[in-house]
Amino acid sequence: MSQARSHHEPSTADGWHGKVTPTGPFKPQPGRYHLYIGLFCPFAHRVNFVRHLKGLTDIIDMSVVMPYPKGDSKGWPGWRFPASDDEYPNATVDKLFGEDYMHKIYFKADPEYKGRYSVPVLWDRETGTIVCNESLELLRWLPSAFNDFIPESKASIDLYPPHLRDKIDSLSSWVLPNICRGVYKSGFAPSQEEYDENVVPLFGSLNKLEKIVSANGGPFILGSEMTELDITVYATLVRFDTVYVQHFKCNLGTIRHDYPVLNNWLKSVYWGVEAARDSTDFKHIKENYTKSHYDINPKAITPMGPFPDVEEGVEQDWGKLRIGEVWHPAVLEFERTLKDA
Repeated sequence: MSQARSHHEPSTADGWHGKVTPTGPFKPQPGRYHLYIGLFCPFAHRVNFVRHLKGLTDIIDMSVVMPYPKGDSKGWPGWRFPASDDEYPNATVDKLFGEDYMHKIYFKADPEYKGRYSVPVLWDRETGTIVCNESLELLRWLPSAFNDFIPESKASIDLYPPHLRDKIDSLSSWVLPNICRGVYKSGFAPSQEEYDENVVPLFGSLNKLEKIVSANGGPFILGSEMTELDITVYATLVRFDTVYVQHFKCNLGTIRHDYPVLNNWLKSVYWGVEAARDSTDFKHIKENYTKSHYDINPKAITPMGPFPDVEEGVEQDWGKLRIGEVWHPAVLEFERTLKDA
């Protein structure tokens, strides 16, 4: 364990923030790293999306936890691996250590760890520790970390290109807290006041994003180039009508009805980007939320709908799309405070 801690000595709840880089302790090398994820988790989804998009599936192998149960109200004992690969579709045993719970992976890296046992986790076989367990950090450097080992067609994909970085950073400043985390702040709000306080920025931001995607003309958020923004937003919006509308009470509007442009963007990414479909599992998504949040859904009943999970029929002429919005007065007022890219 001393070797593991020599690469990372955080507070016992801070997590791991390493990078795979030729000049650091975690050097790029096929087969050296192992990824732990849950297919249900939007934050882990971002990393798995990149893994597929960049052709890293043979370079970084992966273990997938069960979507439920999660544990008690404090999250103990946390996410579990199936006893066999046949127990739950597309969940896997712990391929690295054969452990039964995700928290045991954390304790292998730091026996004194006191933080959350979350996914994703990137593990380094060589040093015997966790490299990183922060999805946004992984999303920033993973797309280029293994470029020397993949075909040029994959290596050339840059999700944070220099000429778009200012726009990506500007939009991320409100997309991440208001949309990607906003669904959780609304869904887990402990009071009516906190729910009201968070659901308004969520839909105000969706209103604004609808207009931005329309102005840029698709097929991606900033126009013709896919960026990390598309991956962060996709991981949230592919779950929106499926889970967040009913389970997290985010029902001021739906993507497929109230936001024609964002719905077309979602359909375009899902049906047009193979990595999106390959990294999306609706059974894991639906059953995780509905069967692991006892305080929200005590009977653990999973709704059948909406159907289909993602509609077909992408409109290629983005100018034909009606620009939607939620008309709630507080939502419109908040939308006016947001800046363009």
